Amino acid sequence: MHKAMLSASMMCAPQWVGADKIIEDLHAHGVELLHADVMDGEFVPNFMLGTDGISQLRRLSPMPLDIHMMIERPEEKLHWFNLQPGEWVSIHAESTHHLQRALSRVRDFGAKPMVALSPATPIFMLEDVLPDVDGVLLMTVNPGFAGQKMVPQTLNKIARLRSWLDSTGYSHLRIEVDGNVSFENAKKMREAGADIFVCGTASIFHKNGERAENIARVRAAVSEE
Repeated sequence: MHKAMLSASMMCAPQWVGADKIIEDLHAHGVELLHADVMDGEFVPNFMLGTDGISQLRRLSPMPLDIHMMIERPEEKLHWFNLQPGEWVSIHAESTHHLQRALSRVRDFGAKPMVALSPATPIFMLEDVLPDVDGVLLMTVNPGFAGQKMVPQTLNKIARLRSWLDSTGYSHLRIEVDGNVSFENAKKMREAGADIFVCGTASIFHKNGERAENIARVRAAVSEE
């Protein structure tokens, strides 16, 4: 099993109020990745970080960005974002007719391509792109909005994907989960086979705890021990 990594969702952070201090705090407490959602109002009914927002996070963060592209025809727009080596970039299988082309362009920037699936998208959609990716992002809520409840059947989907990857020679691929990664759900997701956890209002940015305490709690929930 891969070492667990936490990816803090900046969509759920106090919006741009002391973002530098928030990111500094996340890094100081061992958070490995900074999750940045890009939404175009077309693939999902919401707007989120654009090119300037991504550039700002990149300037502030000592952690690699974990960029989740929720946009139509990403292969035509990736060059807008000045992707950097070492960044993780997720492309939705549902967002393009040219998935391998989009993933290849991510790789050309030196970034790590991942393919993302919405809850109702079956895992067999991945079969012909597994050689092209470093991991799979499974949405455990329908994309577009924070604060949703986890779709229950996605736990089984994580387990089925992990089993399939391990049995077909792709055990090196990571599984990232995004959506209602609460302290309780994170443990279940880890047990099912996930190893990158997008943490937002249900964990790291939970309103009822201090950030350091919340990070420690979710870290404990996904610990291998």
